[in-house]
Amino acid sequence: METKLNVTLIQHTPEPEKLVAAAAKLCYSHAGATEIMDNLTPENVDRFLNRLMDMGHASPIEHASFTFAIEGVSRAMTHQLVRHRMASFSQKSQRYVTEGQFSYVVPYEIAAIPEAKEEYIRAMENAQKSYDSIAEKLIAAHKAELMAEGIDEKKAASMAEKQGIEDARFVLPNACETKIVVTMNVRELLHFFNQRCCMRAQWEIRACAVAMLRECRRVAPILFKNAGPRCVEGPCPEGSMSCGRAKEVRETFKVL
Repeated sequence: METKLNVTLIQHTPEPEKLVAAAAKLCYSHAGATEIMDNLTPENVDRFLNRLMDMGHASPIEHASFTFAIEGVSRAMTHQLVRHRMASFSQKSQRYVTEGQFSYVVPYEIAAIPEAKEEYIRAMENAQKSYDSIAEKLIAAHKAELMAEGIDEKKAASMAEKQGIEDARFVLPNACETKIVVTMNVRELLHFFNQRCCMRAQWEIRACAVAMLRECRRVAPILFKNAGPRCVEGPCPEGSMSCGRAKEVRETFKVL
């Protein structure tokens, strides 16, 4: 069963821009810890944060964080996502959750060629059949062993299922759909968007990053006003590997 990307901002630091402004205020004024939230009107926050972001003073922005629920993505994509180590992740487990009729992501290039898509879907269906068959055989064997050890049938069945799907999952493809909760602070998010909104990023993680950036800008437009691939703020750093579309990309992220 095909699936589609869905990114939801499920939580964030309350008033993230005001908090960052307060943290930065402590760096630049004589205000004490109990006074840093004083006189931070929306106008003051707007003025101070714009100056802060243009200066590139990054440490205060680490105090605000955003948490996303991401679904409809492939295991291939989340293998890339979890490389961003300054973040927290909680992912659907294939050890504890059975993949009965798993969903999967179909790459655009495959979907564009009917014959390729047909073969791809057949491969997914075959993987499901193999997973189900292997899991069934493993579960039956484990259950028999556990009952022979004197464990009652209900408990043995529960334990056997976990043992069976733990090994059966090895046959599942990278295309298998997964769900993940991700938390990053603003500094890490800006780095993530630098890397993953780039046209040279893999298409699935780029689509996810762009969707995450839209959510961030809705809540904190000043903090994320310059967010996006690195060519948004300056020249493309990719050299001969550049996509050659920096001007177009800048215009896209201005109105994202």
